[in-house]
Amino acid sequence: MEFPTLDELNLLHEQICQAVGDPKRIQILYALHEKPRHVTALAEALNTPQPTISRHLAILRQRNIVLTERVGTAVIYRLADPRIITVLDTMRQLLRDALERRINTVA
Repeated sequence: MEFPTLDELNLLHEQICQAVGDPKRIQILYALHEKPRHVTALAEALNTPQPTISRHLAILRQRNIVLTERVGTAVIYRLADPRIITVLDTMRQLLRDALERRINTVA
C-alpha cells in the first residue's frame, strides 16, 4: 500500500476518527454489530437517554458509518460496514498490548 497523502489522512480523521472518537458512539457500533436496532432499543441496551443516542446516531449517520431503514413508522439503524468492528477490535488489542508493555516495563 502506498504512503497516504495528507489530504487522505485529513479525510480519514474527519470522517472516521472523529466519528469513533466518543466511547458512547463506539458502544453504539458494538450494539449495532449484534443486530440492527431502533433508537429506543439502543437507549435501553446502553442504559442511555434516547436523545443522547439520537445525537450520536446522527453523527454516525452523517459519516455513513451507520445506515437507516424505515420499517413502518420505525427507523432501524445498522452498520454500514461491519469492518468497523474489526478496526475497533484491532485498536482494543493494541491498547491491551501497550498497557501490558507498560506494566512489564515498570515491573
